[in-house]
Amino acid sequence: MALAAPEEAVCSSGKHYVCGLCAAFTNIAVTFPIQKVLFRQQLYGLRAREAVRQLRRDGLRTLYRGILPPLLQKTTTLALMFGLYEDFSALLLSHARAPELLTRSAAAALAGTTEAVLTPFERVQTLLQDYKHHDKFTNTFQAFRVLRAYGVREYYRGLVPILLRNGPSNVLFFGLRGPIKQSLPEATSYSSHLVNDFICGGLLGALLGFLFFPVNVVKTRMQAQIGGEFQSFSKVLAKIWLERDRKVIHLFRGAHLNYHRSVLSWGIINATYEFLLKLL
Repeated sequence: MALAAPEEAVCSSGKHYVCGLCAAFTNIAVTFPIQKVLFRQQLYGLRAREAVRQLRRDGLRTLYRGILPPLLQKTTTLALMFGLYEDFSALLLSHARAPELLTRSAAAALAGTTEAVLTPFERVQTLLQDYKHHDKFTNTFQAFRVLRAYGVREYYRGLVPILLRNGPSNVLFFGLRGPIKQSLPEATSYSSHLVNDFICGGLLGALLGFLFFPVNVVKTRMQAQIGGEFQSFSKVLAKIWLERDRKVIHLFRGAHLNYHRSVLSWGIINATYEFLLKLL
């Protein structure tokens, strides 16, 4: 088999970044209001109805408040997630002699770890979505300016849970995506491929969202703080555990909504990504 020309290789690699970015944009535009309800549940342990009532009281004007950080973060993150996975896979497969499964798992973990450089966007998103900070910040850039006074480290508050989430979840996502799609009825048209990709992405998103839900609860609590002590992951988890009556089920408050949001969100992401990949 002839090797691809350098220009073709760059183009082939670049399209994974473009498709990941466009998939993220589509997803954020559709699911952001659902994410705001989930955020309130994670941070305050509210029931879904109370979280929705809070958003109604806040008004339509603030419904998409805070969308810029996740839009910037998610589009860049998913561009890196898909693009770096392909790049790291190609690099490791050409140089390592390890089994392909192990090599691709390492590539997925590396891509997930690299995504963590975008933690500041996730940090600011948390602050803008917390109604307790509505009177402190009017927009994304103001939030970044306020955090700057606390030093660079403040931008990366909550980095540990993000690292604990990103690497393992990427390994599972890319490792299970192929087998799940192969287990579905064979697609014979573009529409059936789209449906299969949506189902595959949705199932994986729901599974991973549930598995890592407590990690995200800790991350949200850590990132809702401005200034003060940088508490360890275990210390914040222990505090939340006590606040929620030492019941595991209370750590998963909001998980049912996250499950439905993840089905929709990752279904959109995977279907859009695969659809655009075929077009480019």
